[in-house]
Amino acid sequence: MSEDTEPEAGVTDSPLRGPTLSTSTSSFEALDPHDPNLSRLATSMFNKTAEYLYGELTSSLDDYRLIEEMNHVTTIKYNDMKNIASNVSKSLIELNSKYESIIPLLEQIDHLEDNVTKLEQAAYKLDAYSKRLEAKFKTLEKR
Repeated sequence: MSEDTEPEAGVTDSPLRGPTLSTSTSSFEALDPHDPNLSRLATSMFNKTAEYLYGELTSSLDDYRLIEEMNHVTTIKYNDMKNIASNVSKSLIELNSKYESIIPLLEQIDHLEDNVTKLEQAAYKLDAYSKRLEAKFKTLEKR
């Protein structure tokens, strides 16, 4: 309130602070009398506010702990995946090395397969020739 306005009905002046609603509700001076019910309500309000803020802070703390645990588990999983990938890479390098070492043997197998195929064709030709020769022999024998 400014000094130009009139105090409302029921408003009293505090000797130290000027116009107030009640000396018992707005007085914060150590020696001023105060309302015990208001003190109890204020204490209750501060306690409940403290409990609420504590709950909010512990909730946030729990969230951060959960995120920290998730990060920890994720780190372990990524390390496991890294180890698996490393082992797969080593195995692949080893298999490629083994494959490179057996390429000459595979080429020999291919060469042998070609020769066997040619030999098989020659055997079929020889069989067909021997059958024709036998047929001619039988025809000559009958005469």
